[in-house]
Amino acid sequence: MSDARILLTGASGYIGGRLLPHLERSHKVRCLARKPEFLTPRVGPSTEVVKGDVLDPDSLVEAMRGVDVAYYMVHSMGSKGSFVDEDREAARNFGNAARTAGVRRIVYLGGLGDDRSELSLHLASRHETGEILRECGVPLIEFRASIVIGSGSLSFEMVRSLVEKLPVMTTPKWVYVEAQPIYIDDLLQYLLAAVDVGVEGSHIFEIGGDDRMTYGDLMQEYADLRGLKRLIVPVPVLTPWISSLWLGLITPLFARIGRKLVDSLRHPTVVNDHAAREIFAVQPRGTRDAMAAALTAEEADLRNTRWCDALSSSGPIRTWNAVKFGRRLIDQRSIDVKLDKDYAFAPIQRIGGKQGWYFANGLWKIRAAIDVLVGGVGLGRGRRDPVLLQVGDVIDWWRVERIEPGRVLRLEAEMKLPGRAWLQFEVEETERGSRIHQTALFDPVGLAGRLYWYGIYPIHAIVFRGMLRNVARAAERIRVEESVVKARRLAS
Repeated sequence: MSDARILLTGASGYIGGRLLPHLERSHKVRCLARKPEFLTPRVGPSTEVVKGDVLDPDSLVEAMRGVDVAYYMVHSMGSKGSFVDEDREAARNFGNAARTAGVRRIVYLGGLGDDRSELSLHLASRHETGEILRECGVPLIEFRASIVIGSGSLSFEMVRSLVEKLPVMTTPKWVYVEAQPIYIDDLLQYLLAAVDVGVEGSHIFEIGGDDRMTYGDLMQEYADLRGLKRLIVPVPVLTPWISSLWLGLITPLFARIGRKLVDSLRHPTVVNDHAAREIFAVQPRGTRDAMAAALTAEEADLRNTRWCDALSSSGPIRTWNAVKFGRRLIDQRSIDVKLDKDYAFAPIQRIGGKQGWYFANGLWKIRAAIDVLVGGVGLGRGRRDPVLLQVGDVIDWWRVERIEPGRVLRLEAEMKLPGRAWLQFEVEETERGSRIHQTALFDPVGLAGRLYWYGIYPIHAIVFRGMLRNVARAAERIRVEESVVKARRLAS
């Protein structure tokens, strides 16, 4: 099926986003997205993006039309409610729609774990999802994998953050649990090969790299590659809840995701059935080689998708149409700079991540820690690229809702709030240069929303005033730096 029509779900997520360009090279691809405007800038010119949701059966009818192979890359780890129920409903909807549309094969990526033992809710749900998809009657290729090694992978970023930040780690007992990591490129090769693999009916393939090792071994391996000395001290009293909060403060994970991940880490995730090695022409590399490759490809990988870019990593998409908002609250400020609009916009486009927020970064970190403690995303997600932005990108606890280089940047907040919040920058040309407008906008929900806004408004006023002032200064600094570089080039 080299010219097969492919339906890809989860294309805004970590693995789906990396799979997409590979599929585009040899297949006709259609992507299902809850917010097509976030995904459209990331796909190739021949790729179709359709609006739909696996929890909405009607939206799947048109998405499945004419499809040969459907990739099911969906899970509900970010769900605030029962992710088990959501996964069950989503799989049933998807499988039924695939059968009705005459889809030839479904490809699904689940998680390793021994069905003979009592699995965590997360792993059990991943296995149940595969079973529901099989029951629909469409042939299913189900891959089960352990930790994925690659820049941006949820588990790998957890390991990286712990090792990079903590010389001495007090860790739960799960550091002694065995896993069988697989490199992201090897995983993608399996997923791609599933389109044409010559097997009939439904199959489960357990896949992993060459090595079995504990999470502690994985941390030490990473530390060795980075030339770091680390001491790991397992502590038996760390509950999953405490562990998840701890991970939320130290790593890019936030508590809701962390609890589900930690609960699964206590189970061995190793390959017991080696059929995949016989059926597929994939030679997975060992852990050390995989880590070395991931670190070497760091710069390129960070420009692609990461686990936190998926909308589901921030929890369910919220709709507020049924909520009656009170008066919209706005903080708007402007400043003039004697620069053209491109220079004025340059520091705005670099905001967040390692650059920070131009003023009172310590206060931002305190607010982030509070956000993590209440189950929010905090600041650990950073940003995909230090300069370039596109719609749908993550910037710390914000997501890019609109970007017009040189003119507009609008961010929607994904932190825990009693309402909705946006931060917008606009640049307009004036007779003497440019004017930068900065607008913080908040839609409060009920009394709690108003109390929140007015309670912290004195701090917001100081922060927003200082941020705008320093954005203007940064714009001038960027202009001076570029002038110096140009002068040196001319002189040479």
